[in-house]
Amino acid sequence: MTSVLQHVSTSSSAAGVVSFLEEDDTQLKVRALHKIYQIIDVHWAEICESLPLIEGLSEDDSFPAHDLAAAIASKCFYHLQEYNDALRLALSAGKYFDVSTKNEYIETMLSHCIDQYKSLRVQLLKDRDAATPIDPRMESIIEQMFQRCYRDVCFEQALGVALDTHRIDKVEEVIAEAVKAEKEHILGYAFSLCQSARNVTPREFRLSVIEVLVKHYGQLRNPDYSNVVFGLQYLNRPKDAAQTLEQLLRGSINESLLAYQIAFDLLETENQGFILKVIAELSASQPAGAEGAAASASADPDYDQRLEKLKRVLLEGLDIDLTLNFLFKNSHTDMNLLKDVKQLIEGKSNVLHNSTVIAHAFLQTGSTIDTFLRDNLDWLAKAKNWAKFTAIASMGVVHKGHIHQSMALLQPYLPQGGESTSPYSESGALYALGLIHANKGGNGDSTTIKFLSDALRNCGNNEIVQHGACLGIGLAAMATGDAELFESLRAVLFADSAIGGEGAALGIGLLLLGQVDSELAQMVLPDLLNYLHDTTHEKIIRALSLAIAMMVYGKEESADVIIEQMMRDRDPIVRYGAMFAIAMAYCGTSDNVSLRKLLHVAVSDVSDDVRRAAVMSIGFLMFRNPETVPKLVALLAESFNPHVRYGACLAVGVACAGTALKDAIDLLTPLLEDAVDYVRQGAMLAMAMVLQQTSEARSPTVKRFRDQCLQVVGDKHQPTPAKSGAILALGILEAGGGNMSISMVSRAGFLKMAGTVGLVMFMQYWYWYPLMPFFSLALSPTALIALNGNFDMPTAFQLQCNAPPSMFAYHKQEEKKEEDKKPIATAVLSTTAKAKAREARKEAKKLGLVRQPSIDSTTVPGSIPLERVASHMSTVSYISLDTDAKPAVETKPKKAKEPTSFTVANPSRVVPAQVRFLSLPPDNRYRPVRHNAVLSGVMILADNDPESPEEVLKVEKISLGQTSSGDSGSLSARIMTPDSTALCRTGR
Repeated sequence: MTSVLQHVSTSSSAAGVVSFLEEDDTQLKVRALHKIYQIIDVHWAEICESLPLIEGLSEDDSFPAHDLAAAIASKCFYHLQEYNDALRLALSAGKYFDVSTKNEYIETMLSHCIDQYKSLRVQLLKDRDAATPIDPRMESIIEQMFQRCYRDVCFEQALGVALDTHRIDKVEEVIAEAVKAEKEHILGYAFSLCQSARNVTPREFRLSVIEVLVKHYGQLRNPDYSNVVFGLQYLNRPKDAAQTLEQLLRGSINESLLAYQIAFDLLETENQGFILKVIAELSASQPAGAEGAAASASADPDYDQRLEKLKRVLLEGLDIDLTLNFLFKNSHTDMNLLKDVKQLIEGKSNVLHNSTVIAHAFLQTGSTIDTFLRDNLDWLAKAKNWAKFTAIASMGVVHKGHIHQSMALLQPYLPQGGESTSPYSESGALYALGLIHANKGGNGDSTTIKFLSDALRNCGNNEIVQHGACLGIGLAAMATGDAELFESLRAVLFADSAIGGEGAALGIGLLLLGQVDSELAQMVLPDLLNYLHDTTHEKIIRALSLAIAMMVYGKEESADVIIEQMMRDRDPIVRYGAMFAIAMAYCGTSDNVSLRKLLHVAVSDVSDDVRRAAVMSIGFLMFRNPETVPKLVALLAESFNPHVRYGACLAVGVACAGTALKDAIDLLTPLLEDAVDYVRQGAMLAMAMVLQQTSEARSPTVKRFRDQCLQVVGDKHQPTPAKSGAILALGILEAGGGNMSISMVSRAGFLKMAGTVGLVMFMQYWYWYPLMPFFSLALSPTALIALNGNFDMPTAFQLQCNAPPSMFAYHKQEEKKEEDKKPIATAVLSTTAKAKAREARKEAKKLGLVRQPSIDSTTVPGSIPLERVASHMSTVSYISLDTDAKPAVETKPKKAKEPTSFTVANPSRVVPAQVRFLSLPPDNRYRPVRHNAVLSGVMILADNDPESPEEVLKVEKISLGQTSSGDSGSLSARIMTPDSTALCRTGR
């Protein structure tokens, strides 16, 4: 019988060996199954005919080879592409399903097993009672798969499975095994996955993973304190972060430098609430009183000095001084552009006047240079009422971050006590004060917040001043969750004044930004939701809806209940707020469920406003993956509904800001010529965002777009919305003098709180123009500023950029040249020419000369001072010119070949697209104190040769009134003159 089986196994058919399965002899069946197992991959089609028989053997526990029968049946179902049944039987195959074997069958079954296991785990986490129990055999296979990954040193795959299946125990095990195998990069890989948020959901599980990472980062042979502090910020543990910084300050010199670098990185995340708590914890660790300070100084004087330096960074605004200094000295604003726009709109709509003022503010954001306004005070005085409010507020954008002298700058316009004489000017000044101190008002002794609170309390029932004061408080105290400030704002809100209530609602949203789970927010949220339906003012309803959206910032699944409640509301304004709530809660996560919600609303809601908001929110959701957005909204950009097309424009603008993506440009280009004016407006704004800091060498579209904007402004047939969009686009294109760009994420991967809320608020200009200055919150300087331990800038530190200089050059400003006025030859009438010709012939006869044969002849004796020229128009002209003189031929110099690389000095502009071309020269004296640091932003350097002298640039504070030419005093003198004060107080 054995010889028969061997003969069958080598034949071209499996019918013979399959027939033995029908025998009664158990041993014969077992031998037959062994032979079938060897030939299953070749003769599976024949074997499948006996599949019911084989499957029956696999289910018979008394049959000695039931696991072998299950393995054969599994492979049969696998070849039939019935993967669920194949996996079911593979789980019963025992030793015959060996995950260490690498073939297509094993890989497919493992993949299917992981998918099923993941699905079951998700159900288990959602509802433990209703979930399907997980088969222990599946758990065993998953465990074998992990062991296989450890043996093959495939820790990334193992980590991916652990994250997908929400096994925090396995996450910790994978990381421990990887560190043991000296594959410490797995920590950075896991941290980057958590930051992108899309790959690690839900949020609670992601925070658990970060907690594991923080633990292992601190246990490394060389602990990575940067990521420890970043992880603690994610976990909102300021006390532990302060202890880590204190530990670094008490360590070596390099560790103290690392503490300064971490402090700068924390500031870049723009989370004022967390930073203030860290400062409070650091201060609490110091002994109180004079005796305590003396004891601390005697114990560790180095620590005290280092702590003072750290507080200089976190508390005293060193980062602001660096930014202002850079923006002031490197401003490349094209003043001719502003002059051209001013001339083109002269005497036209007040909206265009207001847009020009805002465009100027964008162009000069943070530079403190307001020469254009000082030179055009009479023109600026044309602003009335709310336009005047916006004009004064725009000064806060120009002086953004100038916190040390903000009160002196705005003194002529701020409320002085008593009855308000110019409420629009005073309100605008309070708003400007908030913009200057945006996300910085908690620094120092909080005098700015106190001043704004007093102004709100003293203004009585003046809703205009209330509006500016509430916005100022919200900006300065952003995300602090101060209960006292909240009570002040709530009192204004419940007074039910449309203007004041709108400002109060927005102020509450800014104050409680991202704090929906705080005790204060949980207590007041029901009242705010009820007031949405009690008030009759649309402005308050819309502002409150946006406030709730700001409160759920970054909360993801925790905000789903509130979002669902708002989405089901009958009021379209509340549903409008729900769209931005999705944008804020899931910002940058690319969450599929939220994306489906937005797309559904974008094509189904009965309100155009809600549909427009849904499409715009896609840009916030997907901005970490900008290349996908143009394709995602391509069909929406062709919608018959102009509101949807407008939303598609801004979605692309937000998601693709500064990328100059070809797909984005191609999508926006036809919309620049759309039939609807506000769609053209949105397309211009979006195109300016996409092309920010893009040189003509990178994209020729830049010059064409700039010329097109100027053409639209000057075209009398263009409506006001299109012209307004073109003016604002010119300001956005070269924001901050060409040194700032839109940024919603820090270099460390954190969402920028102020940047996100700034863009959301800017989009509300559709209803309220004075919210345009919020755009400045989304602008961040793109600079390389390298500092040594004393916070000076070493000039010897340089980087190499491996790209042509023109790729990342500033916009070339075209100087207007006066054309030389050349003499124009005077045409002579034919009758006069004939008379002169007769006189010439008579004179020739007198001199005895021979008459010329025809009038067409040009050969005249040299003694006659005139040259006669016969034209084809029968007109003879006499021009007194030298016939022998030949025009000089200008020879153009040959254009020198552009170098393929250049040196980046310290400090310099470094745009985001440039970073990947930067490298650190090997012979550099300085090196970044943090390994694998991004070569941009503020960098702390370690000196490899500390004994040698070094050349440095000192950080200068920009004084009030200093101009780009170096003069000082002129700015404050012009702004603070009685005349200019009268400009804002009398409303001329």
